[in-house]
Amino acid sequence: MSTHAKELRLAMLGMIEGNGHPYSWSAIINGYNPAEMAKCPYPSIPVYLGRQPFDSMGVPGARVTHVWTDDPADAPKVAAASLIPHVVKRPEDVIGNVDAVIIATDNGDDHMRRARPFIEAGLPVFIDKPLATNIADLRQFAAWQRAGKVLLSTSGMRYAPEMRLTEAQRAHVGELRWITSFTCKTWERYGIHALEAVEPLLGVGFTSVQALTDAGGDIMHITHRSGVRVTIGALHDAYGSFGAVHLYGTRGQLALTLTDTYNAFREQLLAFLALLRRGTAPLPFAETVELMAVLIAGIRSRAQGGKIIAVADVLAEVQPPASPGT
Repeated sequence: MSTHAKELRLAMLGMIEGNGHPYSWSAIINGYNPAEMAKCPYPSIPVYLGRQPFDSMGVPGARVTHVWTDDPADAPKVAAASLIPHVVKRPEDVIGNVDAVIIATDNGDDHMRRARPFIEAGLPVFIDKPLATNIADLRQFAAWQRAGKVLLSTSGMRYAPEMRLTEAQRAHVGELRWITSFTCKTWERYGIHALEAVEPLLGVGFTSVQALTDAGGDIMHITHRSGVRVTIGALHDAYGSFGAVHLYGTRGQLALTLTDTYNAFREQLLAFLALLRRGTAPLPFAETVELMAVLIAGIRSRAQGGKIIAVADVLAEVQPPASPGT
């Protein structure tokens, strides 16, 4: 882990359909070429980058120096748009040439395979959300973290300015009783956005998940030890409603809406850089494990026709087996 003031060299690895983070995250760190970024196949990215003062782009003390994408044709385009000097033929080629790796894909069943070479090489790794959506992979990530490996996985919604309540907003709502949170796409891939938008308000302690499912998506009913009820909608095609959260309390109600994608992502990346430089994680790893257990519980509930799944039962499967005699 780097603790001194040298420029951190980062590798941006992986790009799958529906996820343009190699363009956006690299641009936030490096700055970008507007003419090349205009060709980005994700039109929202140049739009929200373009809302920022151009001379404010970039993160001092860090640079994305290497890029690899699943489709080799994509990497030179990302490199040109986001000012990345080196395109590699294999992701493992960055080992020995960078200080940390960013896995920029959002398939939670494929992250362990992608991250393994770098974790085993001793490189710190940031993994796009969700970390893992199956028990075996989540167990492996937890074992790596217990062994001292440096890894982080979060949703940008955790850092969204709109999701941070002021004291006046808290007073207006009073004691929370119910929260709704919404995402487009699927529970597996995007449910973590809706979940991590609200988890900082409640802390750990999710107790059960029950899925109501049809062809259009999932509604997840989640309970928390505080007594607050949480309802998360993950409806496949409702892109225009992404990032909507509603709080209901004893005194009032409050609607929150994500509008500042750029700063949510920037703060997310700065949190990883703080982990690299100072060893300061933005949340305990156990919180991430619990959030993944909630996702897995939702997947199980859906598969079992809406059965209520206890989060504790999922977490018990992630823990290391007890030693003989204990």
